[in-house]
Amino acid sequence: MPGIDECLLEAMTVNGARGAALIEWTSGLALGMAGEVRDEDPEATAAETAELARMAAEQRAFAALGPGGGKSGADDGTDNGGDGGTNGGGNGDGRDREPAVEDVIITTRTCYHLLRFVDTAFDSGVFFYLWLDRREGNLALARLRLRDLCRGLALL
Repeated sequence: MPGIDECLLEAMTVNGARGAALIEWTSGLALGMAGEVRDEDPEATAAETAELARMAAEQRAFAALGPGGGKSGADDGTDNGGDGGTNGGGNGDGRDREPAVEDVIITTRTCYHLLRFVDTAFDSGVFFYLWLDRREGNLALARLRLRDLCRGLALL
């Protein structure tokens, strides 16, 4: 399983990638960064991005729906370990602290900003941030690639 640095370098091979980071969303601490940084201030970039991730993860409007905690929104065809699709908040299996949100996408006229929450074996709030040039990047492919990177990430 690749570690943080390997995943960041792999993320930078995505077409249009300008920057990547692994960020702890409760503190805003960047665990690792690669590529360019917006506004030349890595700490501010990590803190501002973490604030956005925290807002999305903590909103009840985005929580999993229905009995059994099924996922809301589009299904990407995965069940993340065979738990019957009961992935996300409020599912009654002791994992209620995981955000029900899988990823957050922000688009601007020139860029895509993709935040993907990372499932870990320990209680954490970690997400992967990928900054893409809109002219060169493919948002759908970048999202799938980031999903695969997050699944293989080894956080010790």
